[in-house]
Amino acid sequence: MASFTTIELLTPTGPVSRRVCVAPPRKPTVDEMPVIDLSSIDQDANARKALAVKIKAAAENTGFFYVCNHGISEELIQSALEEVKGFFNQSTEDKDRVGFHRAGKSCGYHGVGSTQINNKETRDKKETFSMRYDTRIDPLHTEDPQDINSSFSSIDYVWNGTSHLPNFRPVLTQFYQERLKLARKLIQLFALALDLPEDYFDSIVTQPGADAVHLHYPGTEEMPGDAKNGKDVDVGIGSHTDIQCFTLLWQDMSGGLQVLSAADEWLDAQPIEGTLVINIGDFMQRLSNNKFKSTVHRVYNRQTTSRYAMPFFLGFNPDHVCEVLPTCVDADHPPLYEPISCGEWRDMRLKLAESGKVA
Repeated sequence: MASFTTIELLTPTGPVSRRVCVAPPRKPTVDEMPVIDLSSIDQDANARKALAVKIKAAAENTGFFYVCNHGISEELIQSALEEVKGFFNQSTEDKDRVGFHRAGKSCGYHGVGSTQINNKETRDKKETFSMRYDTRIDPLHTEDPQDINSSFSSIDYVWNGTSHLPNFRPVLTQFYQERLKLARKLIQLFALALDLPEDYFDSIVTQPGADAVHLHYPGTEEMPGDAKNGKDVDVGIGSHTDIQCFTLLWQDMSGGLQVLSAADEWLDAQPIEGTLVINIGDFMQRLSNNKFKSTVHRVYNRQTTSRYAMPFFLGFNPDHVCEVLPTCVDADHPPLYEPISCGEWRDMRLKLAESGKVA
């Protein structure tokens, strides 16, 4: 008989406990983490509705799934990866030139161990470089760009601090643009999956809270002291849920991503060549009145070599106040959440994260 323990997740409304099986992670079933082929995403309405049916099933189950034939070239992904490696291979002094504490507005560099996404686990054994949404690189805003997400000055500070890496900004910008393009297509599929018109969310992803994070998890041999022997190596990133509507994740072939199943068992979300992982975030769970699952996940890096991952988080325009969707409430299922703007929700979560407490 399986044994269970509990983990604690801190949220803006207080701590939440989750039951977790203590058994080693197992492989997910096809239903728990399906692979969805997006090759028909630009075809007719019937093709997109068929994709929405598959997404709905995955969102109501574990809240995680893979997508293949997503339209982002492998060449671009590998170019972005090489630029990210080049950034992280710099000296700590050079990386700190664009540190979060200098740049502000949640962009720039965070060093290894500088965050703790779950305060009941160890500090996160990762370093990050983060990008914020910028209207100047969004094809929807080619004229007179105004950014309601953040000031241009903090964004420019980060790029100016990496100008000695000549391809870093253009390659990461192109990769960001391609993921933003894909995310806007996917939000239409999510609308269909929620029994809404396909364009229901289009007007509130014109200046979205869209962040790109580039992650390096050092191998255990790079860590000081007892960590080299596997002691005190708890998590690459601790147990948490994501903030926004959904996440697009590229991960290398190292493995280490673990996802909590509906049965409270850890699933080993092994990388699959040529795919992205998509998972539901907290704001989508709120909108869907808990129909879609924002699932707890973590990363363990138990190898001596580095692990790299590049997640992209899509949220709505930060000033738009959202309430539980009309298709997700009825007489037996009243709204579980009060209206809130995506920006306010995001800021509440990030303030906790940036204080080193939780995210």
